[in-house]
Amino acid sequence: MARYSPPLLRRFFSCAASSASQGGGNAAGKKNLVFLGSPQVAASVLDTLLAASGSPDSVFQVAAVVTQPPAAKNRGRKLMPSAVAQLALDRGFPEELIFTPERAREESFLSNLKEVKPDVCITAAYGNILPQKFLDIPLCGTVNIHPSLLPLYRGAAPVQRALQDGVAETGVSLAYTVRALDAGPVIACERFSVDECIKAPELLAILFDIGSKLLISELPSILDGSAKEKAQPQDDSKATLAPKLNSDESWLSFDQEAKELHNKVRAFSGWPGTRAKLQLINQNDGEPDTLEIKIISTKVSASCDKARDENEILFSGSSLLIPCSGSTWLEVLELQLPGKKVTNARGFWNGLRGRKLLKSS
Repeated sequence: MARYSPPLLRRFFSCAASSASQGGGNAAGKKNLVFLGSPQVAASVLDTLLAASGSPDSVFQVAAVVTQPPAAKNRGRKLMPSAVAQLALDRGFPEELIFTPERAREESFLSNLKEVKPDVCITAAYGNILPQKFLDIPLCGTVNIHPSLLPLYRGAAPVQRALQDGVAETGVSLAYTVRALDAGPVIACERFSVDECIKAPELLAILFDIGSKLLISELPSILDGSAKEKAQPQDDSKATLAPKLNSDESWLSFDQEAKELHNKVRAFSGWPGTRAKLQLINQNDGEPDTLEIKIISTKVSASCDKARDENEILFSGSSLLIPCSGSTWLEVLELQLPGKKVTNARGFWNGLRGRKLLKSS
């Protein structure tokens, strides 16, 4: 995706309203909204905004889209646009109004953004730090869709860390962006009950869907300034942090209780996933071979009365049963061997052909 000069921006801005509104209606009097986001969950928010902007009574138009630069993906390492950029292109949004700066502080990007004259900027999983020079541009401020009940879980991985903690309730917040991390006044929030099976990718999609609808309902107040009057400051003393996931965290240790491990599997689903090392006993000489698996789906076993060797992994019903701390058992429903497709526990167990499987020490 190319870099754009101000002359190009001026030339194409005149056609942005009709392309962005999806309906070709008169955009006169509509406020300019700039959307910033990158992954698929953010693309769903942009889709909602583009659809809503096409309504005859819409108070806004999507004037520009900002997203991460194309990245090398798949085996061919071909440069591919972000999910947000691809969605915008698929919807006929002018390519010249899709900005892909490496950093949001770039002067050329900030200059182009000023030319768009945004009334408000909306961020959803953009993945780039916004400098004060950026925050000073939109007249009505910058509002972030954050998938947690702020001030809880501020940071890069709020959904994943909430699931890892085993929360029974989370939600989504609309908050003004300030220079401190996710610390701006909260305009509105909506709660969501979390069941014991939902995984991070699914919960992320649900929360951003709720957040996009909440945003549409709040945009009139954001654009007329009344949202700033009702927005509630956060209580910093109640803040918790949700740091970015690290691939080194993906290993499971069975000296933890099964519920902790199950919550981690749910939280790390998608990326980086969860891994474990097991010992496969050779039938000929009884020597163990290390077997590294990726654990895909689990649940916590209600009970297990088949205890043998405290390290032995069993199979019952449709699950591998792995003994954990506190006399708890983790049921593994789906797993994956290196270079293989995901399989269910029964298929994996049958492939062992009677060989004994132990926890790795």
